[in-house]
Amino acid sequence: MPSLIYHCTLFFTFFLTFSQLGAKPISNFIKKSELNHKVGIFDHQLCNESCGKFRVSFPFYINNASCGFSNPPLLESFQLTCLNSTSLFLNIDSQNYRVLEFFSDGVLVDFPGFSNTCRPYNDLNSFGFGGNDYFGISNDNVIGLYDCEDSSLCKANCESNDLPDCDKNGNGSGPVCCYPLSDHSVWHIGDEFNVFAKFECRGFSSWVVPRGMNSGKRGVKLEWAIPLNLSKEACDVNGYIVNATTVKHGVRCLCGDGFVGDGYVNGTGCLKCVLTSAFAAASFLALLCLIKRSVKSTAYGSPHKPQFRSTLSFRKSCNTRLFTLNELDEATDGFNEGQKVMDSCGGSVFTGKLKDGSHIAVQRVKCENEKDLMQVLTRVELLSTIMHRNLAHIFGCCIDSGYTPMVVYEFPENRTLEDHLHKEQPDKIGLDWYKRLSIAAQTASLLAFLQHEVSPPVSHQNLKTSSIFLDQDFNVKVACFGMFCSLELYNSEVYDLGVFLLEVVSGSKHPDMPTIALYKTRDGKIEEIIDPLLYYHEQPPFRRDQIDRVADIATRCLLFGGDGKLRMVDVARELVHITRDSIDGGSRRGPAIEETFSNSSLLQMISISPDSIYVP
Repeated sequence: MPSLIYHCTLFFTFFLTFSQLGAKPISNFIKKSELNHKVGIFDHQLCNESCGKFRVSFPFYINNASCGFSNPPLLESFQLTCLNSTSLFLNIDSQNYRVLEFFSDGVLVDFPGFSNTCRPYNDLNSFGFGGNDYFGISNDNVIGLYDCEDSSLCKANCESNDLPDCDKNGNGSGPVCCYPLSDHSVWHIGDEFNVFAKFECRGFSSWVVPRGMNSGKRGVKLEWAIPLNLSKEACDVNGYIVNATTVKHGVRCLCGDGFVGDGYVNGTGCLKCVLTSAFAAASFLALLCLIKRSVKSTAYGSPHKPQFRSTLSFRKSCNTRLFTLNELDEATDGFNEGQKVMDSCGGSVFTGKLKDGSHIAVQRVKCENEKDLMQVLTRVELLSTIMHRNLAHIFGCCIDSGYTPMVVYEFPENRTLEDHLHKEQPDKIGLDWYKRLSIAAQTASLLAFLQHEVSPPVSHQNLKTSSIFLDQDFNVKVACFGMFCSLELYNSEVYDLGVFLLEVVSGSKHPDMPTIALYKTRDGKIEEIIDPLLYYHEQPPFRRDQIDRVADIATRCLLFGGDGKLRMVDVARELVHITRDSIDGGSRRGPAIEETFSNSSLLQMISISPDSIYVP
């Protein structure tokens, strides 16, 4: 989606040039219905508020409230103050932050106070803000730390950035210790900067380093977003919402396919990308030249396949860290077959270790053409914006390998669910029934979340026990998504979950297990497919009942999942209720449902009695 916006923006850029040469107004080429005061780009420019050298960008405003959101809580949150007609300040939670620069997704600010003096470094408690409903500290910030007793948090991969000091000199000589907030190993979303105090650091500085660049600007970048419950009235009718990266429960508006703009009703809205045939032809030729300039041979596949790493639109499609091919080749020992954990339609997945010690899983996706490639990168961008405790964190991606883009996930220490169900390893930890039930409930809840709380909805399309990563506490981290969207695959998601649940219960991935399970269920012999390692007949009655219920859910997913009679939220609801039943005399409980769902209506759907979900 962002690539289309980029291309349409190019169209408008070329068009402005041509229209000026031809002395024709641009309105001749835009649908008249699009030119209204709510969504028209040019009418919105009437909100030309400024303060000194700053021209205020939407949704911020100084005095003219019509330049911001129409909703009062949103309007108040983005109001600025112009001091002495030179300095611009943003007030958050009774603190004033001097504005240094505007970004499309955020604002760069100085440390609190009205002073314009640049401080080489600041006390760890001096910023005093971690996030609220409208602002969050951006992942784009790189932190310089001073006089740390413990240097284990320092990351070598950010020291090559040009981080200017107070006299605006960079020259690549940054602080002795630096830490990119995108790392998430020490600092996590919602944290304040005083989390670094445990390393006995005495001060810090901050720079924003935009993705794909290595030069920074002093200050702290704050991402802005709007609460989900206010998005319906804030987003343009031709737009959709995506989750903010660092604002909890916050979302942003984007324009749909074929539209350009910022996506907000009170902003530029979403304009139809409508062009005359002559201009469209000229723009197409210009874009063709742009793409052809980036074509070169690649080590993965035919030397005639194009590589797009020099194209700005492709770089912008990766919303996280951009890895080089050499980095991933070294991390995976040349994509050694011994480190492969999955080989399926979703792409081959290899485990590896980065130089900083981070364990990763690299998913290589083979694309047939540019359309496939853009679909993969768009899906990666969407997934990287979703925040959920059971979703594996996407560290970044690699687009240096032509038609084989790579997605880099975190890879926790307990590896995959498949490893514990099937592979014989000296350090293998057996999965008791409680762990299996918890894993099943967390997986179904995450899939329901992706379908009901994410816009546009996301389906996994590659659900296997090898795509379920497990952290040290055996919490689920779902990864290795299928990268090509398909309505048929989306409709079969519940069926796939049924196959997955059967494997969890039976401990077998026999290809005929779904058929076997259906026959055993019909004959009342479901216990015959239960994993022998669960010692079914030695379990107390309440636990045997739980195993039977999960096996029954699995068979109903197989029977009714493909035709819509059984929804993912139905399955998640019943599994969560089973985990909430007393386990081992009530000493252990299932996953907290409040941590899984933020939408109250969806929470209510899952929390009601499960009796109604049985399909006749």
